[in-house]
Amino acid sequence: MPKKGKQYRNAIAEIDRTKAYELEEAIDCLLKAKYAKFDESIDIAVKLGVDPRHADQMVRSSVMLPHGTGKTSRVLVFAKGEKEQEAKDAGADFAGSDEIVEKIQNGWLDFDKTIATPDMMGSVGKIGRILGPRNLMPNAKLGTVTFDVGRVVQEIKKGKVDFKVDKAGIVHAAVGKDSFGKDKLRDNILSFIEKIIQLKPSSSKGIYLRGITISTTMGPGIKIDTTQIKTLAK
Repeated sequence: MPKKGKQYRNAIAEIDRTKAYELEEAIDCLLKAKYAKFDESIDIAVKLGVDPRHADQMVRSSVMLPHGTGKTSRVLVFAKGEKEQEAKDAGADFAGSDEIVEKIQNGWLDFDKTIATPDMMGSVGKIGRILGPRNLMPNAKLGTVTFDVGRVVQEIKKGKVDFKVDKAGIVHAAVGKDSFGKDKLRDNILSFIEKIIQLKPSSSKGIYLRGITISTTMGPGIKIDTTQIKTLAK
C-alpha cells in the first residue's frame, strides 16, 4: 500500500478521526487542513440505512444547491426544431437530434450532463450502452427527460446536482469548492442533507442517516454529527 505524503499526514494529524464534529466545526477543520495549491472540490458522502437491492429503497434524485458547485457543466440537449433552439438560447453547450446520436456512436463524449425531450428517447436509447455506464443517460426521475428544456438547462448551469445511492448504501456528491468559504459550504451541505432526509423511503427501518463525511479532493475525511445536522436541517 503506497505511503501518504507528508502534507496529507500533517493534515490528518489535526483531525480527530474518532470524533463526529458539529457541522461548522467540521467545515473549519476541512478548510484548515487544506494543503493543495488549487481550488479543491468539497465532497460529501452520506451512509444511509437502506438496501439499494430493493427498488422501494432506492434513493435517487437531484437538488439545487444555493451556491452551485463551483463547476460549470457542459450540457448536451437531445431535441428537435423549436426545442433545440430553446436549449441553445438557455445556454446549452450542444443541442441536436440524430446527428448528435451518430456523433456519440463515433466516440464523441465531450459533455458532462444530458437532457432529452421525450420524443427523442427512441433515438437516445440507441446509445444507452454508451451513456448509461457513464451516468450520462437522460432520466425522467431526475427531470432530464422533459419538454421544458430551457428551464432544466438553466438549473444545471446554476448548480443542480444529481445523486444516486450506490450498492454500499452511500450517496456521493460535490457540494462546492474550498474557495466558497464557511457560510456558502454550510448552506450547500444543509440543502443537500435536507433533500436526502426528504427522500427517506417508507420501507427503510432503523437509523436512516448512519454517517456523514466531508472531504476536500486531496484531504482526509471529516465525520459530521448526524444528530446535530438533522436538527439544523429543515
